[in-house]
Order: sequence, then structure tokens, then C-alpha cells
Amino acid sequence: MKVILFGASGMVGQGVLRECLRDPDVEEVLVVVRNRIRRQHAKLREILHEDFLDFSTIEARLAGYDACLFCLGVSSVGLDEARYREITYDITMAAAQVLARLNPAMTFIYVSGSGTDSSEQGRLMWARIKGKTENDLLKLPFKAAYMFRPAGVQPLHGIQSKTRWVNTLYRYARPVLGWLRRIAPGAMTTTEQLGRAMLKVAKHGYPRPVLESRDINAMS
Repeated sequence: MKVILFGASGMVGQGVLRECLRDPDVEEVLVVVRNRIRRQHAKLREILHEDFLDFSTIEARLAGYDACLFCLGVSSVGLDEARYREITYDITMAAAQVLARLNPAMTFIYVSGSGTDSSEQGRLMWARIKGKTENDLLKLPFKAAYMFRPAGVQPLHGIQSKTRWVNTLYRYARPVLGWLRRIAPGAMTTTEQLGRAMLKVAKHGYPRPVLESRDINAMS
């Protein structure tokens, strides 16, 4: 299986990349990034690209892949609706529309979030925009598309967030998070579990297009 990964430098994307490189069924991982991820591996390919609203200049290099694992995203904290929509919806759809045209047999997996508003009518700005992103991805002519909605995600294996306060929070909360995963599997998952679940769904599919944390954890 040949995989395209977006968001490889983020906390979730780092975890997903780790699992891709460890999976014997994955023969190649192409990461599309603005800045080099400074990692080398026989399976790993890298495209440096600046404009994530326009992929026309690199289209030829995006064909021939079996799955896209889309982990690019940001918190809505401190962002107005226009900026959050651009990062969350516009960039995702710009990439997905190109990939659907080039790879109609592709499985597209999008990392969304718990609490996403599929009605697109709720009061929470981020939840509405995530909901519209999910809904419009499911309309594209992929072989299949799946929306992953993790709640809390605990980083493992030395993986860190790019946000300093998030790293501090995880460091002090680590014992509690491990306990919470055991007693409330719907509330927490890990970067390892998320990456493994995404790969399983990319290979074998899933009965429903939307997976919550409990579904993710049950697969790993």
C-alpha cells in the first residue's frame, strides 16, 4: 500500500507517520509539508510545497496512491471564523479534490474531532466547520472516505505537540491519561492507537464512515 500523509509534523501526524513506517504492508509514505521533517527512512518520500490551497504544480507526484491519511489541522483557539475555515475546510478540500480526481480508487481518512457538528447548524464555530468538512469529503468520488473523531489524544514514543503549553499539559497529566484510557475508552486514545486504526481502515474498510474514540481504540 502506498500512502500520502498530510500533517506529518503535527502531534497526530507524527504518530501516524511512525505507524506507517513500522507497518510491513506500507511500501511507501509520501509526506506533503511546508518544512522538512528531518527524518530519513527507506519508505519515506517528501514533497516541500508552500501553497496548500493550490496543488497544481505537484499534481503529477500525487498520482498512484492507495490511501491518504489527512492529519493536518489546528485548534480554533485564538482564530476567527474566516481563518479557521481556511485552514480546516479550504485546505482540506483543495487537497482532497485533487486526490479524488487523480486516485479514484483511493481511501481518504480525515482526522476530525469529537463533538463535530454534522448538521452544520450548531453554535460552536469549530464544530460547524468540521461538520461541513466531513460532509463535503464524503461527497467526493473516492473509493471510500472515513472521518476519525478522537476526543483526547495522548502522545507516545517521545512525540510532542508543536504547542508548548500542550506539551506541558501532557507531561503533568500523563499518569491520569493512562488511567483515563483504561476506564473511559471513549474519552482518550493515543497517537499509536490512532495511527494503527487509520491503517487498518485504509486496508480493510469499516462498516460506518464516522469513527469515534471508542471505535478507534477497539481496533488497536
